[in-house]
Amino acid sequence: MANLNDSLNELMTMDGALCAAVVDYSSGMMLGSVGSGVDMELAAAGNTEVVRAKMKTMKALGLNDNIDDILITLGKQYHLIRPSQKLAGIFVYYVLDKARSNLALARRKVADVESNMSM
Repeated sequence: MANLNDSLNELMTMDGALCAAVVDYSSGMMLGSVGSGVDMELAAAGNTEVVRAKMKTMKALGLNDNIDDILITLGKQYHLIRPSQKLAGIFVYYVLDKARSNLALARRKVADVESNMSM
C-alpha cells in the first residue's frame, strides 16, 4: 500500500502528466496534490460537483454499478476523475497534456495507483 504522497508522485511519472490530486467528494476538500498548471483547490471543488451529479444520476436511474472513471477531454488536456473503489468518498483527479500523453496508459496508471493507495 502506497501512502498519499507516493501515490500522487507515481502519477507524475507518466509522459504528459501535469498535476494530480486526491479529493474528498463529501466535503470537496483536497487531501493532497502534486504538479502545476491548474488551480487544484478550484478544480477539486468543481470536480466534486461533477462526481456528485453523476452519483445522483446513477442512483435516480437505478444503476447498481460503480464508476470506473470520468473523462473530460479539452482541446489541449485530458482530465481524468477516478472515484476510489475502496476508500469511500474519495476520488483521484489527474490532468494530462493531450499532445504528450497516452490516454489508455493514463487510465491504467490511475487505476493501478488508486487500487494501491492508502490514507
